[in-house]
Amino acid sequence: MCLAIPLQVSTLLPDQRAIAVLGGVEHQVCLDLVEDVRVGDWLIVHVGQALRRLDPAEAQETLRLLGEIVAAGEAQP
Repeated sequence: MCLAIPLQVSTLLPDQRAIAVLGGVEHQVCLDLVEDVRVGDWLIVHVGQALRRLDPAEAQETLRLLGEIVAAGEAQP
């Protein structure tokens, strides 16, 4: 199964790269597929590749749903 997660850009780097954060953990992300990325933007990221920009509300809803999935999995015996 493949999973792409929302990350928020904290720093822009040279060569179409950025540092993006989720839960205090920083990830280096490739921006080759997304134009005009700015600090504070939310991106959907799969294996280090930003796929597209997300609306902040959509990013928060996706994170909420992922949290529910994790919680449901932890409740399984």
